[in-house]
Amino acid sequence: MLYAIIGTDVPDSAAARVAARPRHLERVQALVQQGRLVLAGPFPAIDAADPGPNGYTGSLIVAEFPDLDSARAWAAADPYATDGVFAEVVVKPFRQVLP
Repeated sequence: MLYAIIGTDVPDSAAARVAARPRHLERVQALVQQGRLVLAGPFPAIDAADPGPNGYTGSLIVAEFPDLDSARAWAAADPYATDGVFAEVVVKPFRQVLP
């Protein structure tokens, strides 16, 4: 089943994001290699593809996991969760309708 992982950044998360990003991307890339990733990316803090110093307010990952507990465990172990980028992480079942 698919699950949406929605992380909300702490205020002024830019430095923590930069530090944790290589390890975070390594884990996301593993989902790609396993054919489990539907989409992933950050939420810019402003209406721009590159928010510059405004940074990001969080991230979204939609991926396949065996069950909700597995998705929650994956999200809890992600460097953005463990290294202080995220203030909150919500994991919800997701049903893709389109495309």
